[in-house]
Amino acid sequence: MYTLSKFYVTTAIDYIDDVLHIGHAYQKVAADVLARYHRALGDEVFFLTGVDEHGGKAEKSAREHNVSFEQWADKISRQDQEQLASINISFDRYIRTTDKDHIQTVVDFWKKIDNQGDIYLDKYTGIYCPGCERFITEKDLVEGACPYHPELDLQELTEENYFFRLSKYEDFLKSYIDKNPEFVQPGTRRKEIVAFLNQGLEDIPISRPSVEWGIPVPGDNAHTIYVWFDALINYFSGAPEGFWPADVHFLGKDNLFWHAVLWPAMLKSAGYVLPKIVYAHGFLSLEGRKISKSLGNVIRPSQLAEEFGSDAIRYYLCRSMSLPEDGNLSLDHLESVYNSNLAHGLGNLVSRVATLCDKAGVEIKPGQKSLQDVLTPDLAQAMGSFRYNLYLELVWQRISAANAYITKKKPWNYLGEKEQQSDLEDILSHLVSEIREIALLVRPFIPIAARKIEEQFQGPGIKAAEPIFPRI
Repeated sequence: MYTLSKFYVTTAIDYIDDVLHIGHAYQKVAADVLARYHRALGDEVFFLTGVDEHGGKAEKSAREHNVSFEQWADKISRQDQEQLASINISFDRYIRTTDKDHIQTVVDFWKKIDNQGDIYLDKYTGIYCPGCERFITEKDLVEGACPYHPELDLQELTEENYFFRLSKYEDFLKSYIDKNPEFVQPGTRRKEIVAFLNQGLEDIPISRPSVEWGIPVPGDNAHTIYVWFDALINYFSGAPEGFWPADVHFLGKDNLFWHAVLWPAMLKSAGYVLPKIVYAHGFLSLEGRKISKSLGNVIRPSQLAEEFGSDAIRYYLCRSMSLPEDGNLSLDHLESVYNSNLAHGLGNLVSRVATLCDKAGVEIKPGQKSLQDVLTPDLAQAMGSFRYNLYLELVWQRISAANAYITKKKPWNYLGEKEQQSDLEDILSHLVSEIREIALLVRPFIPIAARKIEEQFQGPGIKAAEPIFPRI
């Protein structure tokens, strides 16, 4: 029996060097599906997303566009929210790291860690990747380049920084991950973190003297707080009372170190409990190529939604991709999946049954079921293990079975036959019940279509209507 509770899910917050693209949106859809799923179960849900507005990349972008830091942050924040709206992302708060409550929380967090003796001033000499905004070591490099930004020139830095005693928490992290194997997911990422910890941890710089756009270090205005130290705290500052710890942090695999090593160490130092799950998903490419402004293949969520509709984009990303692995978005494949699964599969089932009900003039008692009533153990297990593609595969098996049932029973042969009216009503009643349950099950993934189906099939009279997924 499912017990209702509070549920808190977050996404990574996006840099404001440019407007988010479909690769970023993939993560937002994954989190949104989980948030909608738990709302449908009756949980009290809080879903946080937003933007990371501080740091060198934001500073550089504002200067390149000859606007103030604040103007640039406002512009990208607004445009990002427009992109999220185009694919129906139902966040409860859109946090900005320039929000006053966040800034105050960051300052308080710094002071708590400083009071533990875990912050000290020293000199850093080494490599810095401007793409990751990360201090990296030689062992992190692949063929002399950052593995995530091989096209960027690395910077050789020598500067004075405040450091966090990350090495102090090496044994704690090893023990915690060993005792809580569900903390880092999927399992492949957990193994990566364990291997990383086994190489030993070094203290990490957490301030920049050369970055103007950021939160000043308490008591030392010559330094701004390092962008990652600042950004990670958004999960804590954005949580309403009673919602911490987060149930799930969704993030890309390139951000795993920050969330599975630095962030839990910061929380431990500051005296707070750790999030329950850190889930690092694979990358999304477009037509087999990395999505990159330099390659000229950036595509916005709104562009795809305008052509296919937000539900179709959400469905495709969840059905055709496997969260743990890298995925590829192909426009031809998207169109094929739309037509086969949505137009011909679900859409055809809805149209056929609604038309038959309309022609037969049957009245079917309104349904009273909830998601809890129709959720089977295999579907709950698929969702609980973040296997969205399996969940949808199982639901589409029901859709295929319902379409096959219509073909087998041939209810159109009973129309106008009084002596077979009872058989016709039984057939249609069964199909309407199936469609109502399917609508409940797909609501987290394709909320607009699910709502249309629920309204059309609420009964007692069910009328034919325009297709919910017209063929393309």
